[in-house]
Amino acid sequence: MPPTRAAILGAFAQHRCSAILRTNDRDAVRPALEAAIAGGFKIVEVTMTTPDALEHIAALSERHGLVVGAGTVLSVDNAKEAMAAGARFLVSPVTDAQIVTFCRQHDLVSIPGTLTPTEMMTAHRAGADIVKLFPGPSNGPDFVRAIRGPLPFLRIFPTSGVTEDNVDAWLQAGSFGVGFVGCLFDAEDIRARRFDAIKARAARMVAKVKAHGPIAPS
Repeated sequence: MPPTRAAILGAFAQHRCSAILRTNDRDAVRPALEAAIAGGFKIVEVTMTTPDALEHIAALSERHGLVVGAGTVLSVDNAKEAMAAGARFLVSPVTDAQIVTFCRQHDLVSIPGTLTPTEMMTAHRAGADIVKLFPGPSNGPDFVRAIRGPLPFLRIFPTSGVTEDNVDAWLQAGSFGVGFVGCLFDAEDIRARRFDAIKARAARMVAKVKAHGPIAPS
């Protein structure tokens, strides 16, 4: 039996960070993901624009103790393909109520993209489990803190704009978790096949997040 939506949400609450790979380099996909996992990431997101994304999702979803999801899910057809491959959470750059509903119907965690408080509430009311803050504003941590003042129940998950240097500020501001994208999978490291550098960076990032401890999933 695949893990339930509640179990996946619990994993997000425990680990509070995901490794998000976005690359067009077909030969680098698996070693880059493996480097992040070896560095300690327990949650990985493979964007649907990545070469052979569904194959990588299928292979990684067989790993015990690893939570695998799909990113850049833009349609219900995308959602069906990702679920069939084994994805247990679906991430979008925008809020699509049909995708959120699909996740609810199939016991998947939904993480739609939002930017404004209105968009976050729209996603929340549609049934989103977590709201992705995308793109991260320049004053990101202050922005999260301000939103959580009147809306403390929102599980805000910034991605773009989160770095190894500012992750502490994002989490201290009340972010439910964070996603590391290009700052983890550095484009030059991928081109040069410096996967050891990605692994070392992943370990530092995971350690920083772990120091903040888990958060209540509800």
